[in-house]
Amino acid sequence: MTGDLHLALIGKHLGHSYSKNYFQQKFAGEGMSASTYDLVELADLRGLRDMVDAEGLDGFNVTIPYKEAIIPLLDRLEPTAAAIGAVNTVRVLRRRCRNGEASLSGHRPTTLVGHNTDGPALLDTLRPLLKPHHREALILGTGGASKAAGWALSRLGIRHLFVSRQPDGKRDAISYAMAYHLAATHLLIVNATPVGMFPNADDTPWQHPELLGSRHLCFDLVYNPSPTLFLRQSAQQGATAVDGLAMLHRQADLAFELWIGGEASQLRQ
Repeated sequence: MTGDLHLALIGKHLGHSYSKNYFQQKFAGEGMSASTYDLVELADLRGLRDMVDAEGLDGFNVTIPYKEAIIPLLDRLEPTAAAIGAVNTVRVLRRRCRNGEASLSGHRPTTLVGHNTDGPALLDTLRPLLKPHHREALILGTGGASKAAGWALSRLGIRHLFVSRQPDGKRDAISYAMAYHLAATHLLIVNATPVGMFPNADDTPWQHPELLGSRHLCFDLVYNPSPTLFLRQSAQQGATAVDGLAMLHRQADLAFELWIGGEASQLRQ
């Protein structure tokens, strides 16, 4: 894909997002000043494909709460997204046919391809922060972001459990009460929930900071505000506290590479 792009972020509430500013700066640096990146708040995903076509999107990012819900609406998943079970980046491929051939043949003129750049971005961001004692982890949350975190930790050789307010029936999930008991041995804690995100900056997913210490690495996927209450309290206990801004930038860069270097946006037959 070459030339200027029309991109977007879709989600339910996007007031916290830094993505638009980041991509605008990226476009300027790449000499793509006519490219756009819009924030599109959707109450649900009905009419998604119509919106993509009406807006002429070349691709889009996906955030809370649609990273898993969008999968049935896509035409295919690339292997990383399929392995994770969540999507945060979509490429839009368009088929040009003459004389209505697309509709007559049953092929959709627009193909939506799901990717996940969250997992690789977290892997790249976490790797230089890890110490030999970070062998076991707790992932707070069981949604799409937590699945990407689990994928990354598996590839880093770190055993992990998911922590949920309602763990019953969820694979490898434990309660927060159990997580507090395991805090002494699980020295990497990743917050993959939106708890503590702007505008709810007074919230924290971890209610017992006194259980943390200098050997803990606390990583919060939330980047607005920075630091979150979770990270402030962790740092006060001596833990290494890292926000999600570097991960945000990395996943955005990986998504951008897909949009400009992936399959051609125009498929001809």
